[in-house]
Amino acid sequence: MTRSIAIVGSGPGGIYCAEALNKRLPEARIDVIDRLPVPYGLVRAGVAPDHQGTKAITRVFDRILQKPGIRFCGNVSVGRDVGFAELQAAYDAVVLATGAHVDRRLGIPGEALAGVHGSAAFVFWYNGHADFAATPVDLSAVASVAVIGNGNVAIDVARVLAKTADEMAKSDLADHAATAIRAAAVKDIHLIGRRGPVEASFTNAELAELGRLQRTVPLVDAADLPASVGEVEESQRKVKEANLATLRAFAANRPGEKPVRLHFHFHATPVALLGEGRVAGVRLARGGRQFDLPAELVVTCIGYGVGAALDLPSDAARGTFANQAGRVAPRLYAVGWAKRGPSGVIATNRADSFAVADLILADLAQSGDPPRPGPAALDELLQARGVRVVGFADWLKIDAAERAAALSGAPRRKIVERAAMLALLQ
Repeated sequence: MTRSIAIVGSGPGGIYCAEALNKRLPEARIDVIDRLPVPYGLVRAGVAPDHQGTKAITRVFDRILQKPGIRFCGNVSVGRDVGFAELQAAYDAVVLATGAHVDRRLGIPGEALAGVHGSAAFVFWYNGHADFAATPVDLSAVASVAVIGNGNVAIDVARVLAKTADEMAKSDLADHAATAIRAAAVKDIHLIGRRGPVEASFTNAELAELGRLQRTVPLVDAADLPASVGEVEESQRKVKEANLATLRAFAANRPGEKPVRLHFHFHATPVALLGEGRVAGVRLARGGRQFDLPAELVVTCIGYGVGAALDLPSDAARGTFANQAGRVAPRLYAVGWAKRGPSGVIATNRADSFAVADLILADLAQSGDPPRPGPAALDELLQARGVRVVGFADWLKIDAAERAAALSGAPRRKIVERAAMLALLQ
């Protein structure tokens, strides 16, 4: 009895789930469906462009997507090219590996001003995501930036804006973003967090990297730093102590050491974004008083959710599809951020996806339903609708073209327009 499973999304969660299902049930037919012509989700469009070591995981993903029984179906949008109900009718199981890309909102006045961006949209913009490359990000008159958040995404955003063109030369920063950042006259970057330095969720590798920037000096008020990390979970003690030591080193820096200043603001709660038509500043509350910082660009890095994707019930508190250990409904599952929320690193998804794969296979083993048509039904629907499906061999052509166009030292020069990607495949 040959079973078929559709995985919606080709990021780490989806690909690891495909790997697990293929290992456990080699005869199964597994379609990994993505609305973009290119795979790898947040590894391509979310990981910082200057962190190429992290992006090297795509070599592993390449091997997984080429295994017998696994098929990549790019440029297929569930809900547009094929209905969600049609997909469920065609496959024995459907896995949601869509991630969580809807930015959480601050819920304060001024959030709709021009120049205010959620981190998902902003990161997708500088990473060349096909749906966000045309995002109207205007840096021409930006001297001061406010990055709101106390996690690694906030540090990534600050670092990408703070680096020189030479420092980014070996990255895959999208051309349009590189041009805009290079032309900007940023002098101050404010990293703002509601929490304190111990509670911040930076990893020390990310935090310490800010101390090695060529043109940017990180600045911390020593009065904001406690004498010790206090009572924290033992598993987190070393990280917290390392972060505190790094922040103490930053507190010894002087503002004039380098032309760009990166200011840390702890225990600061945004209460309003200021400006008329376009953002000009952020109002913060701290210790019973309010103060304003200038900011012609604001990027909020305060978390993500799945939103109202596919009209499925969501868990607003976690930002996920409502699920129990990955089971959303009969024959419907979730993995990755869609299951557990925006947390963990890439490797976290492997164990998580393998556990959900075991759940899927256990359910299938107990099912008395006859096998569904799977890929054959999907192919028939897409062919009738004139959808140009991008297979893995097609992706390799796009990949080769990007690598061939790379400037010296860079891994690739991203093609960011869907039409341009598809034109390569004619």
